[in-house]
Amino acid sequence: MGLSVYARAWRAGIVACGLAWFGPADLRAETDQPSAPGDSSTPVEMIQRSAEPFGLAASSLAGGGLRDKWLGVQRRLDDEMVQLALCEGDRDGCVSPAALKFLDIVDAARLREGRARLGEINRAVNLAIRPMSDLAQHGQIDVWTPPLATLARGGGDCEDYAIAKFIALRRAGLAPDDLRIVVLHDTIRGEDHAVAAARLEGRWLTLDNRRMAMVEDVDVRNFRPTFVIGQHGVMRYADTPLLADASGSTLAAPLVVSSLAAPPSGHSNVPTE
Repeated sequence: MGLSVYARAWRAGIVACGLAWFGPADLRAETDQPSAPGDSSTPVEMIQRSAEPFGLAASSLAGGGLRDKWLGVQRRLDDEMVQLALCEGDRDGCVSPAALKFLDIVDAARLREGRARLGEINRAVNLAIRPMSDLAQHGQIDVWTPPLATLARGGGDCEDYAIAKFIALRRAGLAPDDLRIVVLHDTIRGEDHAVAAARLEGRWLTLDNRRMAMVEDVDVRNFRPTFVIGQHGVMRYADTPLLADASGSTLAAPLVVSSLAAPPSGHSNVPTE
């Protein structure tokens, strides 16, 4: 019964997630400021192009709203990891239903290998969380939550799904260097969206809350990757070369990479703020 309710809610919410945490001021601060020679606050560490999802170079962010959000999640994760450890050692005495649910998701994934392990977590997290905007759930438009807090409430938006998958995949045995959270900009609807990404046999697969099937990064369209989060912190994708559109004309625009799924009825489960 519960699974059916979650499945219906998930089907109703497989739409784009307009991330409210990209306010105009933060976005300009994190993307548009030029690098001043000798400025120690300027990101200088460039990641090899082939190391990140979408094969694009990325540079570390020394500050900004997105980095602050991720650091906040990490601080809360420390407490959640203690709760998970306690519950894993004594499930009968565990007082956190959310921790037990998360451990069940991880346990089921550990029974599988390779792509099936990734798919198990993608499916289970999609069904365990109802799509819900931060405004509706928290009364704010910019809230990031770690997995147990999300599962306890039962609802979340795209970055909450992505964070839960990121942590679940790590606990299921994936190496930290093979896991990312990627922020994408929908070039058609002008919205931002977050997905988890996992590298398997040298290829990056995206795990999206809007669909059960996992999509390889090279098959994504109408989305431009803007930021990537991993074991080295928050990084900004570098500008990309000119591309050709479907008609063959040249576009002087950032990389347009393909849509993970066409949202039904053209509306978003998160209001455009």
